[in-house]
Amino acid sequence: MTNTIISTNPATGETIWEQPVGDADGHVKAARGAWAEWASQSSTYRIETLRRFANIVRGKKDEFAALISSETGKPLWETATEVTAVINKVDISAEAYFERTPSRNKEGDLSEQNSLRHKPHGVLAVLGPFNFPAHLPNGHIIPALIAGNAIVFKPSEKTPATGEFLVQCYHEAGVPEDVIRLVVGGPDQGKELASHDGIDGLLFTGSVRGGMALHQQFASRPDKILALELGGNNPLVVWDSPDLDATAAIIVQSAFMTAGQRCTAARRLIIEEGKHEELLEKLRKLIERIIVGAPDEKPEPFMGCVIDNRSAEAVTDGFLDLMMKGGNPIAHLKRIEDDKPFLTPGLIDVTGIEKRADEEIFGPLLQVIRVPDFATAIREANNTRFGLSASLLSGSPDLYNQFWANIRAGIVNWNKPTNGASSAAPFGGIGLSGNHRPSAYYAADYCAYPVASAEAPSARAAIKTGLKDPEF
Repeated sequence: MTNTIISTNPATGETIWEQPVGDADGHVKAARGAWAEWASQSSTYRIETLRRFANIVRGKKDEFAALISSETGKPLWETATEVTAVINKVDISAEAYFERTPSRNKEGDLSEQNSLRHKPHGVLAVLGPFNFPAHLPNGHIIPALIAGNAIVFKPSEKTPATGEFLVQCYHEAGVPEDVIRLVVGGPDQGKELASHDGIDGLLFTGSVRGGMALHQQFASRPDKILALELGGNNPLVVWDSPDLDATAAIIVQSAFMTAGQRCTAARRLIIEEGKHEELLEKLRKLIERIIVGAPDEKPEPFMGCVIDNRSAEAVTDGFLDLMMKGGNPIAHLKRIEDDKPFLTPGLIDVTGIEKRADEEIFGPLLQVIRVPDFATAIREANNTRFGLSASLLSGSPDLYNQFWANIRAGIVNWNKPTNGASSAAPFGGIGLSGNHRPSAYYAADYCAYPVASAEAPSARAAIKTGLKDPEF
C-alpha cells in the first residue's frame, strides 16, 4: 500500500503534485457531523452559495484549465471547455432540482391533503474519473449539494491536483469544509470509502470493471443509493451521407477527441459495403493531418496524449491484437515516443474478424465494420453489451427514424458526433453502460428521495365494522 499519491504531467513526466493518502474514515465522520446543518438551509441559500462557486471558477478559468491540461495531457482548447462546463453546471442543476424534485400538495376530504416533498440522503461519496477530472465529478457534486447532501470526494489517483483545486473553490465560495471533504488516495482508499457504513450512497463515473465491482459490493445494501456512469462500445453508422468531408470530420470528432478517452467516443464505424472506399480515403487523409502533442505546443494540437504509459500500452496492445486476428490497418496506431503516452490515431477494418470482442478500448482507436444493408447496420450497432451512445450520419430522415426506433442506447444522435451530449438533458446508458440512472439533468433524481405524506390538521377516525358490541 502506497502512503503517498504523486501526480505527474503525462506529456512531460514531471511531478506536479504530491500528498500523503487521506483517512477516508475521518472524512466520512466529519461530513456526517456537518450535513444536517447544510440540509437545514433553504435551497435558495445552497444555490446562491454554489453560484458564488461558479463565479470563483470563472475568475480562475485560465489557471484551472492549465492545471487540468498539465495533469491529463489534454489540449488547452479542450480543458477550457471543461471549465466552462463546471461553471454552467450550477444553473443547469438548479433548474433541474426545481423541475425534478418539486413539492406538491393535493387537497383531499375534510381538510386533508397529500403532500410530496424531497429529502437529501445524507452523506454521499463521489469517485471521480481521470478523463474529465473536474466536469464529471462536479456533475455529481453540484446536484447533491443543492439537494442538501454532504460529499466525500475521492478524485482519481491520476488527477488528484484537479480534484483538490475543485474542492478549494467550493470552500472559497462558502460551502463548509466538512460539507465537502477531499480524500486523497488510490484504489485502497476508494474501496474503504465505498464500503464505509457512514455513507448513504455512492456516485461513480468510471470503468465497467469498477462499476461491476461496486454493483456486487452494494448488492447486499439496498438501503444505499448507487449511481453508475460507465463506458460504451459506441457505434457510429454512416449511410447515404451526402457530404463526405463533413462526415469525415464528425467521425474524427467522435473517435479521437480527448485522445479517444471519452465514454461516449465512437469505437465502431459501421459503413455500407461497396460505398466505403471514398469515405475511408478521406478519413485516412484527415487522420494524417491530426496534430498530436503537448498542451503548450504550437501549433496547438487537436489531440493530446492518453493518461499514462500503461494506458498507451493497453491501447497499442489492443490494436496489435486486432491485426493478429485479421484486421486490416487503414491508419496505423503508433507510439510517438517510447517513454511518453502519445499515440497517433488508429483506424482498422475488422470486418473479416468473425468473433470481435465487445470491449471498450479506451483510446484513439476506431474499428471499421462493413455491412451489406441498413438492417444489418442496426443489428451490428446493437451487437454489444453496452448501450451508451450511438449516432447516424445520413441525409435521410426516414433512415434516422428507423435508426432511432431500433437502436439501444441512452444517447442517439443524427448527423452529430457520438460524444455530443447536452448537460441540459439526461445522460446515461443501458446495459453495461450504467444502472439506468441517467446523470446530467436527471442527477436530481438520485440526490434526493421523495417523501409522500398524508396530512390532516387534527385526528379524525372511527372503526365502524369488525368490532364486538361494547360490554356494559
